[in-house]
Amino acid sequence: MPVTVTEVLAAAYDPILVAELVASYEQARRNFYLGGHRLSAVEGGRFCEAAYRILEFATSGTYTPLGGSLDTEGVAKRLQFLRAADHPKSIRVHIPRNLRLVYDIRNSRDAAHLADGIDPNLQDATLVVGVLDWVLAEFVRLSGGTTPDQARALVEGLVTRRVPIVQDFGEFQKVLRPDLRTSDRILVLLYRRGARGAGYAELAEWMPVAARANLRRTVRVLDEKALVHTAGDAVQITYTGEKSVESRGLLDPL
Repeated sequence: MPVTVTEVLAAAYDPILVAELVASYEQARRNFYLGGHRLSAVEGGRFCEAAYRILEFATSGTYTPLGGSLDTEGVAKRLQFLRAADHPKSIRVHIPRNLRLVYDIRNSRDAAHLADGIDPNLQDATLVVGVLDWVLAEFVRLSGGTTPDQARALVEGLVTRRVPIVQDFGEFQKVLRPDLRTSDRILVLLYRRGARGAGYAELAEWMPVAARANLRRTVRVLDEKALVHTAGDAVQITYTGEKSVESRGLLDPL
């Protein structure tokens, strides 16, 4: 059974397009959290070109070759007039309209703001990555490549807020704020993991050595405060825990 977004999408759509879609999504997200807001919009355009081709593939079995001239307006018009009985409205209308928004931002927003003295890159990049989250989640939902429960978990993981102070090193999650106490480190790590949560063994591995001995006790206290939920070996952050992380500025870099 597929367990990653790439595997789920590749089961339903052309794997080459899926690889392009996911790569551009990840790069846009990375640029956004490293402050490359203009680059996030550029990668958003690359994401859109892959997404339009996936829509072509999903509705006709063929797509405009990568590197070829893509008529995005023509694709959107063709999708709009497909029969509702054959394809869901998200494929015919909602996804194309959202892609158009990102495309327009990539192509023209800087020029539109030159006269008002306001740099639009941050606000535009925030919108772009939000749309990319939604579109990718829609493709997962519509793919049929996994069970409803697994699809829901993957979608929840996609739309969970990314955390700039946690860096991935393979399966190792490193908190980039050494000033955080153990309980706050746990909350930040679980916030990053979203619906997936983490096991005690994973949390222990990601903690400084000195914090590992009392890890279970610390998690128990967080559970008593309703900041996390434990079920066997699994630990997940609660809505209250998410709000605590955000309101206390635990996601802010030093």
